[in-house]
Amino acid sequence: MSAPTKTKAAPLAELKGDLATLKERFGDAVQPAEYEGVVIANDVLVEAARFIRDELGYRYLSSVTAVDYIEQGYFEVVYHAYRLEGGGPLVFKARTPRDGATVPSLVSVWPGADFQEREAWDLMGIRFVGHPNLKRILLWEGFHGHPLRKDWKEPYYEEEHKPFSSRWPSGHHVRAEDRVFWRDNVQYPLDWDPDQVEDTSDELLYIGMGQFARADTGEVVEPKTLRTERLVVNMGPQHPSTHGVFRMVVTLDGETIVRLEPVMGYLHRNHEKIGERNMYLQNMPYTDRLDYICSMSNNLGYAIAVEKLLGIKPPERAEYLRVIMAEFTRIVNHLWAIGFLLNDLGAFFTPALYAIEERELILDLFEEASGSRMMCNYMRFGGVAHDVSDDWIARAKELVYNRLPRAIEELDRYLTHNELIKARCQGVGVLPPDLAVAYSTAGPVLRASGIPYDVRRAEPYSIYDRFDFDVAVRYNGDVYDRYLIRIDEMWQSLRILRQALDQIPKGEIQAGKKQYMIRVPAGQAYGRVENPKGELGFYIVSDGSPNPYRYHIRAPSFINLTALNEMCKGHKVADVVVILGSIDIVLGEVDR
Repeated sequence: MSAPTKTKAAPLAELKGDLATLKERFGDAVQPAEYEGVVIANDVLVEAARFIRDELGYRYLSSVTAVDYIEQGYFEVVYHAYRLEGGGPLVFKARTPRDGATVPSLVSVWPGADFQEREAWDLMGIRFVGHPNLKRILLWEGFHGHPLRKDWKEPYYEEEHKPFSSRWPSGHHVRAEDRVFWRDNVQYPLDWDPDQVEDTSDELLYIGMGQFARADTGEVVEPKTLRTERLVVNMGPQHPSTHGVFRMVVTLDGETIVRLEPVMGYLHRNHEKIGERNMYLQNMPYTDRLDYICSMSNNLGYAIAVEKLLGIKPPERAEYLRVIMAEFTRIVNHLWAIGFLLNDLGAFFTPALYAIEERELILDLFEEASGSRMMCNYMRFGGVAHDVSDDWIARAKELVYNRLPRAIEELDRYLTHNELIKARCQGVGVLPPDLAVAYSTAGPVLRASGIPYDVRRAEPYSIYDRFDFDVAVRYNGDVYDRYLIRIDEMWQSLRILRQALDQIPKGEIQAGKKQYMIRVPAGQAYGRVENPKGELGFYIVSDGSPNPYRYHIRAPSFINLTALNEMCKGHKVADVVVILGSIDIVLGEVDR
């Protein structure tokens, strides 16, 4: 399969506005990119990034990813930066040859690039020069190869794209493992000798954890020189407070945390590689499994990205159904988040059960509309899969006008002024607003730190610009405010739901005819939505074939963890459990 090339099918972006200013400032080091944005020469990339942040005002780096243009012989690193005041992205790119790929790190400009650059190194093999901690993040040290490269093949590799000829249409396929000579789910490097193997997967993790610098000279010294007690402790990956197979390597000075490093990837299944093998529609049920609590919202983000490439708009009724499902999902998520936060505080499952009853009633509606309570697979390109009845609308209104307000008010009354909750949450895990932006946090984590940034308002999608609602914001940036912001957001979701349910028109639910296989025109698109956990983005590169050439997910749970170390420093181990719970992560989305 060929990648997009510089032909008439790949027009160059028009340099207007801030892109023209960037071109004027850096001259020939800035060139128009294909489809959108600019390509910046590597030797001025860091300087240009500072100019974009400080002079042009794009303080928020949302997404960093890479594309392997194997036929052209280069990687392209793609950045999407935004202004906090709202508006669309400034898209800029950097290129590097595939052999010995290197790009300057932008962590010094936007610390939120940290995990995203590590992911690009891990899965693509691009070395980011100047990165303070460049190592694998989803795979283990010692893994052979970089799986998102177009020339990397897995052990049971069959074909580049689905549908596989061995499985379709006859259905009598030869099992992949029967065609691999070692008959095992292992692919060995040619020079690999099992007798010489030593497990070094954690070596990089622990290097430097027992070191720190003198305040007067900056000289790195061993702890024994200063006669202090430092201990490195693993929390997880099998630990009830980590919300899944997630590990935190904590460095303690006595009982005080001086450093915390998240270790993830235990649930990694290379979702993006699978997505590039699938046809476009086949990816929709896979998005359900990113954040199993928020499948409706996950579907919506992916649908919007592909619709940008297709140039289609859903019918009015479908748009209303999408908003209704997304806002019900927000309430479901926040009810669960609050319930699990109370679990982490020690009130084991009693508060969660107060929330779960209302969640079950919403899932009843999801099941009737989609056929499934959690893996809904409901959105389609240009609309939704199924319509809902008038009786469904009536029961949804009963929830929105009567049942849910009472449940939210009850949680608020029981929890908000509870002395134990205040004692454990106020002043704990504080994330100042400047760091919340710098670390690219999103959703309730960002808005609880005083930044009123919500994609539904900043860059409205679907029909959100029609509804009257406020962007919930709190200003202390601690665990307590991250709890309160979710209460606030549920009230705002009820406002949106009342308007949508009252105004939903009759009509079609799908633009055009339903299709199992679509041909997406060549191009590039980034579609994003305000998921309950933060900005969920899909970056899609199409080469005109039935399968995405590049399929990347900007997962809010993953990027919000970039700030976890900053939140935990100076606190006790018991506080870590609560701080992590206040971020509200799901490991399927973190590890992908």
